[in-house]
Amino acid sequence: MKSKRTLTLLLLSAGLALFCSAASAQKAAQITDPHWKLVWSDECNGPDGSPPDLAKWTFDTGGSGWGNKELESYTSRLENAQQRGGNLVITARKENYIGLDGIERPYTSARLTTKGQFTQAYGRFEARMQLPLGRGIWPAFWMMGDDIDAVRWPAAGEIDVMENIGEAGRIYSTLHGPGYSGAKAISAPYDLPAGEAVNAGFHVYAVEWSPERIRFYFDDRLIVERTPNDLPQGTKWVYDHPFFMILNVAVGGAWPGNPDESTVFPQRMLVDYVRVYTRRP
Repeated sequence: MKSKRTLTLLLLSAGLALFCSAASAQKAAQITDPHWKLVWSDECNGPDGSPPDLAKWTFDTGGSGWGNKELESYTSRLENAQQRGGNLVITARKENYIGLDGIERPYTSARLTTKGQFTQAYGRFEARMQLPLGRGIWPAFWMMGDDIDAVRWPAAGEIDVMENIGEAGRIYSTLHGPGYSGAKAISAPYDLPAGEAVNAGFHVYAVEWSPERIRFYFDDRLIVERTPNDLPQGTKWVYDHPFFMILNVAVGGAWPGNPDESTVFPQRMLVDYVRVYTRRP
């Protein structure tokens, strides 16, 4: 006879499979605009229960708070990141966990990055995702300059393609750089069209980046365009070198606040694909 633990794991696995199957939709075709050339992609089509493609992603791990007073410990476990139903599933869980860094945290999640695997300056970076939703849940698709280890943050630059802090109908797109970071970052909230919600379906979150111009998109809608003219006087435009991508679901933090009794766990972000294009001459 199977133990109660085994039966519970089987039920959770079956529930996740049904969730992903119901939530997933046919993948959108690649951009056919002759001005764009696809140069990198993860279609997240690995076998159910397999880890993310480790030829494309690496894991950031630990429970240090990540400069934001986050409450989770990021892990590389399948419980927190796996491919299933044609999606990459990043799962935030409520559980006491001590990582390899020896820090105990009350939540776990995953943070994937292409640092050391893939970087690019300029082009179109897009991810098609269905977001989790709840107080204290902070999903994000973002980018950081590849010189981060040498010059540190925020001098390396940060492009937040999409962040959500528990608002069903609002996302944020933001630039961080020297002299305009953290609470002084250059941010644009975007309210979704009436009747749409970040957790109710898949949407494409994208940035089109060229020298001295960065445009953020929600599906096919332009959110905002940024140029050096938008920077505070005397500050520097640092978006002139390769950046790497990051996908994560944080729990808690100074900006979204912490989970409360209304927050349901587990929380899952489904990533249908991530694609990167370059602009043809």
